Amino acid sequence: AKTFANAGAAVALLDMDQLGAEREARSLTSEGHEAIGLLCDVTDEKACRDAIETVITELGGVDVLINNAGITQRDAFANTEVSVYRKVMDVNFFGSLHCTKAALSSLVERQGTIIVISSIGGVVPILGRSGYSASKFALHGLFGVLSAELRADGVQVLMVCPTFVKTNLQTRALGGDGEVTTHPQSTTGKVDTAEDVADAVF
Repeated sequence: AKTFANAGAAVALLDMDQLGAEREARSLTSEGHEAIGLLCDVTDEKACRDAIETVITELGGVDVLINNAGITQRDAFANTEVSVYRKVMDVNFFGSLHCTKAALSSLVERQGTIIVISSIGGVVPILGRSGYSASKFALHGLFGVLSAELRADGVQVLMVCPTFVKTNLQTRALGGDGEVTTHPQSTTGKVDTAEDVADAVF
């Protein structure tokens, strides 16, 4: 959001943490940027429609949609309850689907861009992250098709597949029982920063 705002974009921040979204929007506006923060639970289709309608009304339309909401899990498949898979899919897959569906007519009208924050886990499986990898693989299937379907309308789709990035996502990882896990995260190679990823996306 900061990277795009610094380049002159009007920014809408959608988050289930309404106070957090509003706080970040105020931080941007205090620096002279145009920004709004809105409550939105991406697992709720109607909430996504309502939030995107507000964005279009207040900011004029959607030129770039960044599907960034995410949740992860860390546990072996044998130890993980099916409900955990549903929760991860609800956020990572259906959240992106809901927001894209809601913004689609504006994106087509403005020949915009859909950016999906996927993961290296959407390209190669990661041990102990079967739910997370499944949700990211699903995103590639959906948005790969959309890339082809929307090309004639002038809408582009960008899949972003970072490796390990230091964010709050890892502090909220679900264990096999659906509770936040204390199991430490395993990584390989360099752990990147959100700022580096934002610069690459931009």
